[in-house]
Amino acid sequence: MSKSRILVVEDNRDNMTLIVDVLTSLGYDVIQAENGQEGVETAQAEKPNLILMDLSLPAMDGWTATQEIKKQPDLAHIPVIALTAHAMVGDRERALSAGCDDYVSKPINISDLARKITKLLG
Repeated sequence: MSKSRILVVEDNRDNMTLIVDVLTSLGYDVIQAENGQEGVETAQAEKPNLILMDLSLPAMDGWTATQEIKKQPDLAHIPVIALTAHAMVGDRERALSAGCDDYVSKPINISDLARKITKLLG
């Protein structure tokens, strides 16, 4: 059985390093993108099993990138988990309405993130 591939779209190097380290230790293959536009292009090229999408990104924010991904028939099925420091009332709902399948606020609770990934990957 092949490993699940997860695309991480994150512009903060420290956050990216932490997330990649955690995901690889859990046995996932990780693909990286540093902004929303690159995230959309990488999703199109790589067809990952799941996407972790920061919402505050340069070039194209995570809300817009998620909407772009979900509009494409060959990508729409890919689960997207929003990663964000936005923890204000309504932010979770905004992420879900943009097409995200789940939501994790920063700082990231690793066990919570792992549980959500496992649930979405089946």
